[in-house]
Amino acid sequence: MTLVPGADSAVLAARIDTTAPGASVKDSFADLDLTEAGFQVLFEAQWIHRPARAPAAASDLAWDVACDPDTLRAWALAWDDGGGNAGLFRPELLDDPATFVLAGQSPDGRVIAGAVASRSDHVVGVSNVFALDGGPDAAWPVVLDSVHWLFPTLPVVGYEHADDLEVAVRHGFEPVGPLRIWLHV
Repeated sequence: MTLVPGADSAVLAARIDTTAPGASVKDSFADLDLTEAGFQVLFEAQWIHRPARAPAAASDLAWDVACDPDTLRAWALAWDDGGGNAGLFRPELLDDPATFVLAGQSPDGRVIAGAVASRSDHVVGVSNVFALDGGPDAAWPVVLDSVHWLFPTLPVVGYEHADDLEVAVRHGFEPVGPLRIWLHV
């Protein structure tokens, strides 16, 4: 991930193990050209920001923070929805005191929506937003409700693209800058 604009593409590419499958770069300012190093743009997105405030739309889902491997596994299976990537979320994630796996639950207790919230001193980063029914429009109210309850004074940030960006804007986010994800091919 680039932390400052204008990073030297060649120097950055030389530091990446491109022999590892899935080698990628989060180009935080969308200002790199990594094609010479064998990368291609996976997608372009927008950083988003939402001031600290309660969500405009209330959620009818109960929510909780996943605190044990079984709940994390249920969350990951719901997030994955049969895609074969549920194993990306390892139990060690629960050991990180700044990471909160938010699980929106149906009346019968099944995980049907959620996100990952990562807290810093100044913001809460949100990623992996999903809902099994209704897509991100159904997920954002429960995610924003839980983030506001956990961290009422912190703004929320993340990145989205395409239709998911439009949904985030409907839920009070503002696009604040471009980014790119590069994948080594």
